[in-house]
Amino acid sequence: MSPPLLKLGAVLSTMAMISNWMSQTLPSLVGLNTTRLSTSDALTQISPKEGWQVYSSAQDPDGRCICTVVAPEQNLCSRDAKSRQLRQLLEKVQNMSQSIEVLNLRTQRDFQYVLKMETQMKGLKAKFRQIEDDRKTLMTKHFQDLKEKMDELLPLIPVLEQYKTDAKLITQFKEEIRNLSAVLTGIQEEIGAYDYEELHQRVLSLETRLRDCMKKLTCGKLMKITGPITVKTSGTRFGAWMTDPLASEKNNRVWYMDSYTNNKIVREYKSITDFVSGAESRTYNLPFKWAGTNHVVYNGSLYFNKYQSNIIIKYSFDTGRVLAQRSLEYAGFHNVYPYTWGGFSDIDLMADEIGLWAIYATNQNAGNIVISQLNQDTLEVMKSWSTGYPKRSAGESFMICGTLYVTNSHLTGAKVYYSYSTKSSTYEYTDIPFHNQYFHISMLDYNARDRALYAWNNGHQVLFNVTLFHIIKTEDDT
Repeated sequence: MSPPLLKLGAVLSTMAMISNWMSQTLPSLVGLNTTRLSTSDALTQISPKEGWQVYSSAQDPDGRCICTVVAPEQNLCSRDAKSRQLRQLLEKVQNMSQSIEVLNLRTQRDFQYVLKMETQMKGLKAKFRQIEDDRKTLMTKHFQDLKEKMDELLPLIPVLEQYKTDAKLITQFKEEIRNLSAVLTGIQEEIGAYDYEELHQRVLSLETRLRDCMKKLTCGKLMKITGPITVKTSGTRFGAWMTDPLASEKNNRVWYMDSYTNNKIVREYKSITDFVSGAESRTYNLPFKWAGTNHVVYNGSLYFNKYQSNIIIKYSFDTGRVLAQRSLEYAGFHNVYPYTWGGFSDIDLMADEIGLWAIYATNQNAGNIVISQLNQDTLEVMKSWSTGYPKRSAGESFMICGTLYVTNSHLTGAKVYYSYSTKSSTYEYTDIPFHNQYFHISMLDYNARDRALYAWNNGHQVLFNVTLFHIIKTEDDT
């Protein structure tokens, strides 16, 4: 990779650090630094009467931040309680101001580096024009090499411009925090002199702007897996549990399917909290037994592999009926091409930001993994990719942003060892370890809404957080 691209990587890494800092520091400054995926979040009820609260509805501790602010209820009966709440809020805002100041210093330092890099790139462009005017005196090969490097650099100028805009945005955030701090100081001196509702709206406005910043992040490449968080211990050694990645934020239903064979019962829970406590809301008796543990719930329907066949079933939870079924042509089944742990795991159904997928192996591809994108309504194969990785050598696999990630084992010491991009039809060998806490994984699936991996780990239902390397979208990309 050329030096300018290495410098760009440094800039993007700096921006990822800023996004990461905001996702971790802001929640911690106001007294809550847990993620929405942990069990404690699911069990903790935040009361507006307790004071200002800032909590995360979906936070990746290494790369994502979505904050929500809950204002305290106005209590006209207790002047002391209101004063105490304001003092606590003032302290938190002052802490935020100090931290934003540190962030501002880092941003200004990096901003100077961006300006320097921009000047170098423009200078290179001027030199190139000069060389192009006199290209007849140069060797053709050298000219072509220089032109290709310039072509690589030109698309990066809008990214640098966007970074300068983000640096200005940080400065604006810093000024708003200072203003809020001044307002709260005045309130502390004279209780009741400021409109609580107006202050609450300003905080919500700041939250909205932070969310807009996060929307600039596109699909990312897997960089790290952390955890796990143990949600519950139940069932046999093998099974599956999942939520719907296309469900609304208020819909947090959990589905639970114990064992990999000889079962047709799906248990539903209204929330993670109900799942942990065992409070079932409904059970479904499927018309067919399933095979394996690699099922997926997508847009309100369950997709699973029919026992002793390569038939995929789409079952609606709303109507309790089979909406579609289709044979996956040439796909091995019934332990012909399973994962390393067996368990009729020949056909793995999964979903990501792009859509619905089936992972399997065929004789035609010498037992190596085949990736097929499915139509979620008809189950028809829209496009397939043949990889060179043996299905029987894979521990588990999952899709993120159209890229398949394959682990090398289901036992202790497992790591993400291989990836295949359907966008570029290329593969690479990776080395991304993760902690197999309970020694045996029989299900590992990515949920795009939660930005997490759901796993069945030897009778334990656990969650892994993922860190993705993001590219910042510019106005030209929209």
